[in-house]
Amino acid sequence: QVQLVESGGGLVQAGGSLRLSCAASGRTFSSYTMGWFRQAPGKEREFVAAISWSGGGRTYYSDSVKGRFTISRDNAKNTVYLQMNSLKPEDTAVYYCAAGRRLGMVVVTTTPSALDAWGQGTLVTVSS
Repeated sequence: QVQLVESGGGLVQAGGSLRLSCAASGRTFSSYTMGWFRQAPGKEREFVAAISWSGGGRTYYSDSVKGRFTISRDNAKNTVYLQMNSLKPEDTAVYYCAAGRRLGMVVVTTTPSALDAWGQGTLVTVSS
């Protein structure tokens, strides 16, 4: 089973940018649909973005980040990225990387319990 380690979180001013990385172990990374989720203090975990394992890496975003965040993957480096631009204070949260082997995008976005592995999370704080 793949293991995930996130990095890149930190403190940034509103309007700034951060890039999160999620490094995966194992030799089957390319067969996993990858997703980013986040959980703000006192709130439930929510879907942020996903990138498919097939079809050229199709992407899907939540409405709250569409146009500001970009998910990408480098299968040669077993890494998925989340480029976050135009950050807002409401983006403050712990961001989690997750992997689902050959899962469809609909499953990833609607059924997080179906995902096979989760990272430990990285904190992003956006100051106003």
